[in-house]
Amino acid sequence: MRPPEGALRRAREKGSAVLEFALLGTLFVTLLAGAMEFSRLFFATIEVANAARAGAQYGIQSSANSSDITGMQTAATNDAPDVAGLTATASQFCTCSDGTSTACGSGGCSSKRTYVKVVTNATFTTLGTYPLIPNSIPISAKVSIRVK
Repeated sequence: MRPPEGALRRAREKGSAVLEFALLGTLFVTLLAGAMEFSRLFFATIEVANAARAGAQYGIQSSANSSDITGMQTAATNDAPDVAGLTATASQFCTCSDGTSTACGSGGCSSKRTYVKVVTNATFTTLGTYPLIPNSIPISAKVSIRVK
């Protein structure tokens, strides 16, 4: 005895629905994982840039702070505690009004401009391994500000 025609069609439709769900579910999870990784990367990039800015802002507070290289580096690394392996490099440099470089001490040109520069670096690491996407991505930011 054959089952009714409607019962066979419903059984085939159930199998199709399971297959469609498996394919679309996999695609959805993959897209969700990609969006999560890109969100984490953007967050880390913003944190690295903000850390460089914080270090430079520390340096321009006074002429004493502009020569405090360790203080600028500490301010930068303290600003991004969520970024693992963040390094900061600070420096001070001076230019004349025509743009030529000069020593920051005494001498040189009469209208000397003092600047601080902070460079921050970190490496972003993905949570998983994805095809065509690197597992680690270097991130860096550089901020130069004139000391008043």
